[in-house]
Amino acid sequence: MSSRLTRTIVLWCPDWPIVAATQALESGVSADEPLALIEHGLVFACSRAARAEGVQRGLKLREAQYRCTTLTVLPYDPVHDARAFEPVIRRIEEITPGVQVLRPGTSAIRARGPSRYYGGEEAAARELIRCLVELGIPDVRVGIADGPFAAEQAARATRNPENPVLIVEPGDSPRFLAPLPVNILVDSRLATLLHRLGVHTLGDFAALPALDVRRRFGAEGAAAHEKASGLDSRSVIARVPPKLHDLTVEFDPALDRVDQVTFAIRAATEGFIDALTEARLVCTAVAIEVHTESGEISLRSWLHPRWFTAGDVVDRVRWQLQGGGNIDTGLRSGIAKVQITPERVDSTGHHEQGLWGSGPDERIHHGLTRVQSMLGHDGVLTAVIGGGRMLADRQILVPWGDEVPGAGAVLRGAQAQPWPGSLPGLAPSTVFTVRRPVAVVAAGGESIDVDERGILTGAPSWFSPTAKAADQRPIDAWAGPWPVTERWWDAERGRGLHRFQVVDADGNAWLLALEEHVWWAEARYD
Repeated sequence: MSSRLTRTIVLWCPDWPIVAATQALESGVSADEPLALIEHGLVFACSRAARAEGVQRGLKLREAQYRCTTLTVLPYDPVHDARAFEPVIRRIEEITPGVQVLRPGTSAIRARGPSRYYGGEEAAARELIRCLVELGIPDVRVGIADGPFAAEQAARATRNPENPVLIVEPGDSPRFLAPLPVNILVDSRLATLLHRLGVHTLGDFAALPALDVRRRFGAEGAAAHEKASGLDSRSVIARVPPKLHDLTVEFDPALDRVDQVTFAIRAATEGFIDALTEARLVCTAVAIEVHTESGEISLRSWLHPRWFTAGDVVDRVRWQLQGGGNIDTGLRSGIAKVQITPERVDSTGHHEQGLWGSGPDERIHHGLTRVQSMLGHDGVLTAVIGGGRMLADRQILVPWGDEVPGAGAVLRGAQAQPWPGSLPGLAPSTVFTVRRPVAVVAAGGESIDVDERGILTGAPSWFSPTAKAADQRPIDAWAGPWPVTERWWDAERGRGLHRFQVVDADGNAWLLALEEHVWWAEARYD
């Protein structure tokens, strides 16, 4: 039976999410310190020092911090996790082809080719470990067995860093897997059911008749039973290394003018876009990295509402060098190198125009892009409705082509999430960006206020849109007050006001706010 099994080498980097996260940090946090990565409020991964304090995968954040008071908490980023593992895979492919990425931090290779080339399975494993140590990954474990599943378990069973290679002899995988818990193979639902049936190890599970397992647990249970029996017939599916479309332009001597840099990269960016087009790809997001003579690095990701042309890329480089607005890095010294990396690419088939073109949308896009190229990145803004209690807070202006910060949360907050104290019903047609001071007085001329119990000190009779007595006009109707309280628990950032609606004698309706005994006009109903 073992003749049809594939001898497999699995490389496992313990705590890879922690290693990837610490490599990206500039604060000096190391993997030797108590560190946890959080996903959806639970511990996704933790360092060895954190586990020594009782922190485990799956714990709630508060429980983890209770067990380890010095715990450093960071959000888990699966995209960065995969990107950080890409250089490792490329290094492995330099010494042996046919690498399959099981997950970031774990990869599989057919053992036949490397073992023949390096003179044995252990010699091949040692060579793989050596090349990863050169990349700065000192803790690498290697397992070799029949099939990817048994090889991965062998790699995870190597507890001694001094001997990081465990080889399971051909045909010996069932005996090696037998004492392992069944939880490592099946999901929690099936594991609970198997425990109730008295099946606690992979050996117990493998002893069950295969036909009965298929009838009771279906195809998923049958596949798990095959792995538990050491009969994992899956072969390593080697990945196709992605073609790199990065663009790097170096300047010697360094250039100290923005127009010189943009002129020098224009031809290269045209080739960059042409290469993507030949691969039937369009780029919707690019990362631009600028290196200066003094060693400074400016890195920023740029988005596009449709896809980048060569001129669009040149514009982004120019805006990044000029700085200003929400770009916090300008040109401080001579530019030595510009590197452009496509962060998001998509098939051209998803961006083809319709049979009759895209009509007005195409003209609008080209018009806004043209104006933005002349005025700068912040020259063309698009309005997005956000969340908030005050009308001015709901107006979000985003540069054309940029993604709304927290777009999903902002839009959901405006439509679905509760905002106690927000204005219900139809919104005013004119919202003042800066509130205007106004005056509301009683019939006797005294200013109207609200006491501690939320009761008016008088009936509003006169209204002045300029807060001047000469502009006072009678109030035909009014409604309020409606209290609005924000961050009552924060003494510095807390805020409290009362809202009113008034209609003056000219027929104009106003939304007013009384805050700290001062009247303001927030909006007008036209």
